[in-house]
Amino acid sequence: MDITMKVTYHGHSVVLIESSKANIIIDPFITGNGEARIEAADLPNIDVIILTHGHNDHVGDTIDLAKRNDALVIGIAELATYLGWKGLKTHGMSIGGGYDFDFGRVELTQAFHGSSFTEEDNQQIIYTGMPAGLILTIDGKKIYHAGDTGLFSDMKLLGEKHDIDLAFLPIGDNFTMGPDDAVKAAEWVKAKTVVPVHYNTFPVIKQDPEAFVSQLNGKGKMIASGESIEV
Repeated sequence: MDITMKVTYHGHSVVLIESSKANIIIDPFITGNGEARIEAADLPNIDVIILTHGHNDHVGDTIDLAKRNDALVIGIAELATYLGWKGLKTHGMSIGGGYDFDFGRVELTQAFHGSSFTEEDNQQIIYTGMPAGLILTIDGKKIYHAGDTGLFSDMKLLGEKHDIDLAFLPIGDNFTMGPDDAVKAAEWVKAKTVVPVHYNTFPVIKQDPEAFVSQLNGKGKMIASGESIEV
């Protein structure tokens, strides 16, 4: 039986999913995210953190949130190992693999981007494995978070393999797909609802999300930072 979930967007690529089994946050970059309308301390209890890749604007508040909530952190194996060394409870995976957790199933998909964590104090860049997207199957629904990525033709396979209810696609350009490529991605993944993410946080990724949504033939959904939808 399908159960309604509350899904909240907190700017940049941050997505909070409150389900019947767990509260899950994807790429929890709250502190330093000028688009966020909430403080990390004001988030609900977080059971699971899923990371698409190791860049600082996606790892964000992971360490503090995970320690405060005793949350499980899921991500690419190298990133999971790095965060495990920081004292976090982690589960490493690789692209193409999936795992059935108590709350639902996570599968990691391709993403074309980079993945590293920058330690500013000692000017060191830490390799954190491949970047990824993810398919989350939970409460009878499928959610696709593309992570940071350019357009790639295997998105067609995702649309063929999965009946995706909700997709989060980056539109910022410069570091990821721009709006035109994201329109094509939306066509290929065939999600019932598509939400734009990864825009306007920095001047270089300034975009008009409403213009993007208007091109999606009724399947686009603009969610302002701090707003929620039910799935």
